[in-house]
Amino acid sequence: MLDQRRLPDEEVELECRSAAEVAEAIRTLAVRGAPAIGIAAAYGYALAVARGEDLEAAAATLAAARPTAVNLAWALREVQAADDPAGRARELHRQEVERCRKMSVHAAALLDPGTRALTHCNTGGLATGGYGTALGALRAAHEQGRLDHVWVDETRPLLQGARLTAWELHALGIPHAVIVDAAAGALMAAGEVDCVLVGADRIAANGDTANKVGTYSLAVLAAHHGLPFYVVAPTSTIDRETLSGEAIVIEERAPEEVTARSPARNPAFDVTPAELVTAIVTEAGVHRAPYSESLPRTMEVVR
Repeated sequence: MLDQRRLPDEEVELECRSAAEVAEAIRTLAVRGAPAIGIAAAYGYALAVARGEDLEAAAATLAAARPTAVNLAWALREVQAADDPAGRARELHRQEVERCRKMSVHAAALLDPGTRALTHCNTGGLATGGYGTALGALRAAHEQGRLDHVWVDETRPLLQGARLTAWELHALGIPHAVIVDAAAGALMAAGEVDCVLVGADRIAANGDTANKVGTYSLAVLAAHHGLPFYVVAPTSTIDRETLSGEAIVIEERAPEEVTARSPARNPAFDVTPAELVTAIVTEAGVHRAPYSESLPRTMEVVR
């Protein structure tokens, strides 16, 4: 896999030879993004089968690597139930990329020509194993001539926006500028933002959405300024067993990622209430409130 910790300065491939090494790559963010870590976990389990590892222990290690993103647990269940785990892992990878392509077309249609969009964290091919969710939608909008510019939140403390999203946008030739996270409100007030597009790591049955910390603040700002706030994610991210955002487990990462000089809190995600979300876009289409009724109840089958 491409080691995302080394980007944008170096493009280095990381080779994992056991389920434990895959879990470590997920835990340390060598691979990150909800769909991508699901795909990686599926490959990790298939690797454990091929190596004759203790499969129960391998699955537990992979599942514990990052608790918030529902895609990881879903992908593990899929490969555990398969007669051919390696074949199923490859199929999951292909299907997730195709889901991204389909949802990106749906989401791009929501943008008017000349749109100046703001996005948070990284939701492109790096995060999804191929094309992208929210960033995939911006990519599709750019290809359709709808997108004028992208504001890229740097995304503290690990700078997934400044390091990864900006790197992907540059490679795609999409006009963009990196901003500090705290600048988003001022840009909205100045009329320089037309909409906000973000991804998701878990979507509860009622439409409450867990995503990279800082997303909730953007949703509040967008609501205050009358801007649409779109969540773009595959149906594999919808967790019907979780009724609301209150039940979503929020991963706490090492305080040292924030600062080594003072005590720190480092939640990796926050939850945006459904009432602040203009629409949730999946490969099945555009879903609006009430999300408990509009969100797909089964995963979209892609060929």
